[in-house]
Amino acid sequence: MTTTTAPAATTVAPALRRLYFLRFGFALLWAVGLFLTASRIGPVSATLLVLYPLFDVAAAVVDIRSSGAGRSAPGLYATIAISTFAAAGLAFAITSGIPSVLRVWGTWAVVAGLVQLVVALLRRRTLGGQWAMIASGTISTVAGVSFFLQATAPDASLRNLATYALLGGTFFLISALRLNRTQH
Repeated sequence: MTTTTAPAATTVAPALRRLYFLRFGFALLWAVGLFLTASRIGPVSATLLVLYPLFDVAAAVVDIRSSGAGRSAPGLYATIAISTFAAAGLAFAITSGIPSVLRVWGTWAVVAGLVQLVVALLRRRTLGGQWAMIASGTISTVAGVSFFLQATAPDASLRNLATYALLGGTFFLISALRLNRTQH
């Protein structure tokens, strides 16, 4: 009989560090791409809008597999579900215009931010480097409300989504660097 246990923090932290660096790189490239195409919803911006939550799903799957998830599993499974719904919602919202995209994105940011807070505060706090994830979850929640409100503005734009993604990516970079320090 074989039993499996969640990997120890010494193996989880390096896996998270690699994933966080990857998430930073993706967020940077994605933000630049969206910023360059944010004036309207066209084929490139539409693809980017749907791709972002799908990348979030893939990152959560990698996180589960590489870290063994352990206590983080419920939050990661919630992230997978939330981001899958967000991708589907965005696929429909892009046909209705920027305000609809902002409403869907805002809703996703609020819910995903709350899940990120729970995982960082309750599940991974002992790994270190989670203060950036706590800040990111808080900012995501507040930004989500802001996006929802921006949807009513006559000059609603996707540019703030690029800024949001870049800020979120920066928090992943900080966490990756902080996790690196906790291993020495």
